[in-house]
Amino acid sequence: MSEENSSTASALAGSEDERPKKAAGVSVNSIQVNPLQRGNPVLKEIRNAPWEFVEGIAPDYILGANAVAFFLSLRYFTLQPNYIHDRLKALGSGSRLRVLLVLIDQKDPHHALKKLMRISILGELTLMLAWNNAEAGKILETYKLFENKPPDMIKEKAGTQVHEKIIDALTSIKSINKTDAATLIGTFGTLEKIIEATPEDLALCPGFGAQKAQRLRKVLGENFKRTVS
Repeated sequence: MSEENSSTASALAGSEDERPKKAAGVSVNSIQVNPLQRGNPVLKEIRNAPWEFVEGIAPDYILGANAVAFFLSLRYFTLQPNYIHDRLKALGSGSRLRVLLVLIDQKDPHHALKKLMRISILGELTLMLAWNNAEAGKILETYKLFENKPPDMIKEKAGTQVHEKIIDALTSIKSINKTDAATLIGTFGTLEKIIEATPEDLALCPGFGAQKAQRLRKVLGENFKRTVS
């Protein structure tokens, strides 16, 4: 590994001194909870992941080796705007994933959220919003449950059926949505017949008009083979 790549990897992972420390006797499978969160009703909503109080940790929650979270009520932020700044200073610069979990408990949250968005950008935080305690608990436990899962666990699964692949191809064309694609397949049966259709035939399909049909016909008539210079 080159010196440059090594530096990049270290920056992403955090140095040994910056990473959250696991207290002796604390399970790595548990969410570590700062005692400051004692009495927070969100804890009762964490049902699918174990959690335990741990003394001496800087964030409100340690969700994994490189993931931490702070919890903030929007109402409390309005009363104590410097609170989150002080907590972030205590955390330092470690942890690859730094979550700011905000409970929306005000009727008009927009002004406060603008401020928190700015804080999140400057502090390299991922801002997550919850509208009740159950949602907040679900967010925390989901981060923990997916800590060691591969990325494809949350990626959209590509269709394997032929008609699904045709729909994916057709909807990549501007102004053609899934309903339009399904209409084309239902009308013409195959992609080959859709490609062979005239603008007049396409315009007769429900949801199509002359302009959309012309655009589709133009794209389908283009040469898809790459020209070798």
